[in-house]
Amino acid sequence: MKKKALITGIAGQDGSYLAELLLSKGYDVHGIVRSVALEDPDHRLWRLKSIRDQIQLHWGSIESYASVSKIARTVMPDELYHLAAVSYISHSFEDELMTISTNINGTHNVLCALRELRSCCRCYNAASSEIFGRATLTPQNETTIFHPSTPYGISKTAGFYLAQSFRENFDLHVSSGILYNHESPRRGYEFVTRKITRAAARIKLGKQTKLELGNLEASRDWGHAQDYVLAMWMMLQQVQPDDYVIATGRSHRVIDFVETAFNILNMNWSDYVVIKEHLKRPFDHCVLVGDASKATQKLGWTPTISFEDLVEQMVIQDLMNEKGHEVHNV
Repeated sequence: MKKKALITGIAGQDGSYLAELLLSKGYDVHGIVRSVALEDPDHRLWRLKSIRDQIQLHWGSIESYASVSKIARTVMPDELYHLAAVSYISHSFEDELMTISTNINGTHNVLCALRELRSCCRCYNAASSEIFGRATLTPQNETTIFHPSTPYGISKTAGFYLAQSFRENFDLHVSSGILYNHESPRRGYEFVTRKITRAAARIKLGKQTKLELGNLEASRDWGHAQDYVLAMWMMLQQVQPDDYVIATGRSHRVIDFVETAFNILNMNWSDYVVIKEHLKRPFDHCVLVGDASKATQKLGWTPTISFEDLVEQMVIQDLMNEKGHEVHNV
């Protein structure tokens, strides 16, 4: 009998790659989406276009316990992947209450629904490197002290502790992945990496003249979402649940990302980039680099897609999109 998986946030970058991975492994894949997604599938479900007829989508909201519980009882999944969240950090400052309420209550609702199932379902909880925030030690691993500095990071820290509590108090098989920044051609346009690659493509085609950015020295540990969703699946194949840092262990600055993207298109980035003070963020100085040794040793996981290949994939995809040949299934 096929294993059944339920994914919250299935329409997002990670959710779409994870759904494809699980389908390739023979799973029966279900996902939770908001009603607006079903009403406007071309716009909101584009990442799932190539597999739309192979998965089952359920209308619901992680903010409603009744909604999550009903779907969980209907599907009765063997594995539940909780990916849905308000994830754009700058927006989290603009509406702190919504970010914290949605992310914390959403995680709590998913865990409560799982507990009420009284089944052997295993759960993956999406944590984030933002729980380390203003870390004083680099690189960070599973024993590093949490010091979140954004509403998003605070909400993810609370979610991490909720998952840990349900694992210890209710004997649930819940594992949290402390994922560092991971990108892909499916990244949302609001994120700086996609802003860069799209601008490079548009400038190359004469559709745009300048790229406005903030702190070019801000550093992040960037990996590829395809590598990271494999780590999620690996966590739930373990006999004992646990928490894992998932990262490349390499730090790159925004300027490195910009230079790589523009070089791919044979352009000099300095001719087009304009620094805007209002785009600089107070927490950009934080150096977040992950040590994924535990995941390598216990799961056998290592990243396979290089930083350079990641940027190239994103640039080429955006170039195709801007030429009018949208090929989202990458």
